[in-house]
Amino acid sequence: MDGYDFEAYKSAGFGRFDEVDKEDAKKVKLGAPDIGLSGWLNYFGNVIKLSPIPPGMKFGEIPEGVLRLGGTYVIKDDQIVYRWSDRLPGDHPNIEEVRNIAKEAAAAATKSASSPFSFNSLFSSFK
Repeated sequence: MDGYDFEAYKSAGFGRFDEVDKEDAKKVKLGAPDIGLSGWLNYFGNVIKLSPIPPGMKFGEIPEGVLRLGGTYVIKDDQIVYRWSDRLPGDHPNIEEVRNIAKEAAAAATKSASSPFSFNSLFSSFK
């Protein structure tokens, strides 16, 4: 988190879901995950714990952090090789596509020996 002003989110191009173009929102196909009752209870418990609530916020107000959308980046050295901005909460890129792009970036970095970092180790949990 970058503070209650969310300047890093804005700089990254991430918007708020209450500002999404209605036509763009229609293109998003979302489905609730099958996580069962205990999974949903854990999810809502975590949302409450992790949502940044600024000091002085009144009951019933929606924290800015709840309205913010996120995204996914793959960065090689100083270059963005992949960028995705969520259009709505739950709108995520295809993880296989992101993983393959990251592996290609890691392979290119290994060939040039310019980066000691390995994307393969980072994404091994997605196998």
